Amino acid sequence: MNRSKVAVLYTTPQTVLEDIPRLMQLAEYGKHLAPGVDTLLKTNISWQHFYPACSTTPWQLEGVTKALLGGGFQRLIPAVNGTVVVDPHEGERANKHDVVIQKYGLTGVFLGEPPVQWIPYKPQHEMLVLDKVYPKGITIPDLFLDKNIVHLPTVKTHVFTTMTGAMKNAFGGLLNLNRHWTHSVIHETLVDLLTIQKEIHPGIFAVMDGTFAGDGPGPRAMTPHVKNVILASGDQVAIDAVAAKMMGIDPLSLKFIRLAHERGLGCGDPAQIEVVGEDISGVNWHFEVNKNTFASRGQKLIYWGPLKPFENILLRSPISPWSYFASNIYHNILWYPFIGKRRVARALESEWGKLFQSY
Repeated sequence: MNRSKVAVLYTTPQTVLEDIPRLMQLAEYGKHLAPGVDTLLKTNISWQHFYPACSTTPWQLEGVTKALLGGGFQRLIPAVNGTVVVDPHEGERANKHDVVIQKYGLTGVFLGEPPVQWIPYKPQHEMLVLDKVYPKGITIPDLFLDKNIVHLPTVKTHVFTTMTGAMKNAFGGLLNLNRHWTHSVIHETLVDLLTIQKEIHPGIFAVMDGTFAGDGPGPRAMTPHVKNVILASGDQVAIDAVAAKMMGIDPLSLKFIRLAHERGLGCGDPAQIEVVGEDISGVNWHFEVNKNTFASRGQKLIYWGPLKPFENILLRSPISPWSYFASNIYHNILWYPFIGKRRVARALESEWGKLFQSY
């Protein structure tokens, strides 16, 4: 049986647009994507502001676009989702995805808006939790059916899942605005979503950007670090496992990776993964994974703490917009102006920051 393969390369701002196609070749992307069908480029916008390591980088989107067009995949569709707290249009502009989309003449879609329609979907395989979270039925974007998908996550930590990568990048794509209903069972949800992806997509691939990597209470209150690394794989579980290991996290200690591994959806055991490109066997960034923000502490009290009995009232009723308002106040009015902007300014002084500003 072939081992799962993850390609890892160190890169520079001067070579990244050549390195990404080489990375994808090392990961044998052509074996994982079906020829002759449309290919979705599922970007990650975790904040409408530019914040290093938080969202898909413009060079990540451009490098993947160049590689796919050069490889004969002509119909590329950038796809971005909004959330109840993030404006996708503003996020696309702030993270300069629109510059790349216009440069290559692509037509992107916003998954929460027409012409995309959300249609009922009955999974062919057993669900762990989604059928219980959504007893009236699961819906997915009609656009996703029978298309390849290339996920474009970043290397970063997360307050709910410890780290977030390729598997969680489907969270915004396959679930609509009520996706926060799944936060209390987030690990099982990510496994269900990977199961659905394998049913609806003829090809799945991921290219992960770690030129900046995020440490601490991700995704929006992290400390960014320059790490100069990019990863790619056709195995969504394996690429997350390798990224986790580089951050200093035991991949199989993460429930979503362990469950996906046990269910045969991919390989989460680094000992069974073939890493090509760079030797990263001794890499350990010692990222902090148990830090919280004021906002995440409150959420955890609702999802897993003493406020759990009130979850439906607080987050699934007409009063639930209070939580969106509170998140906006904390992240956009308090944290970003007083803490985040200084970190962004320092990052923009780096070579990667200068590359970002050149777009």
